[in-house]
Amino acid sequence: MAFYVYIVASKRNGTLYIGSTDKLSRRAWEHREKVRPGFTARYDVAILVWYRAFDTRAGAFKVERQMKKWNSAWKLQLIERFNPGWADLSADFN
Repeated sequence: MAFYVYIVASKRNGTLYIGSTDKLSRRAWEHREKVRPGFTARYDVAILVWYRAFDTRAGAFKVERQMKKWNSAWKLQLIERFNPGWADLSADFN
């Protein structure tokens, strides 16, 4: 089983959210459909723009917590490096 850290965005250079999950396709769908009330639904943060797989939940959680402390410029650089077109990567799972 894989565990993921991911970033969803409202639009290019827009509002970002970092999370972790063991079912990335389901979680991306939940963000897109605004299934859970809260930050991502309120700010329309639903485009999966970056993710990374981990072997353990602890590894994913540790990186998630570290990345949440990053400044915005670092997060944007990470997305631009791996997904310069800001494509919705949820299609990789469907």
